[in-house]
Amino acid sequence: MPIQNIVHMHNIVMPRPLKHRRCRTWNGHRVFKPIRTPISSLEIVPLQMSELEAMRLCDYEQMEQSEAGEQMQVSRGTIHRLLKSGRRKVLHVLLNSQALEIKDDLISKTSEEKK
Repeated sequence: MPIQNIVHMHNIVMPRPLKHRRCRTWNGHRVFKPIRTPISSLEIVPLQMSELEAMRLCDYEQMEQSEAGEQMQVSRGTIHRLLKSGRRKVLHVLLNSQALEIKDDLISKTSEEKK
């Protein structure tokens, strides 16, 4: 049986396990929302820590995607997918006045942030 990105077994779709990603730590649970709007009336859009880290490295630190991939220990293609999904979520939240929740999906933290 060839190895593929998605394995079909008994009509169940199983994604590949996540590869380890090096990200900075994020202390605590964070939700960003419009002021004077109760959180209960908003759609909460989860932003994975790996998406935030990819955006930080490429957009804020102005690294090339290949450099960011080396830093996070993933491929350039993975960085591209993280950027695309992260940017889409952030724009959706801003354009539709929704809440953005930072989800700590860290698999591997950088050694300097563990201290």
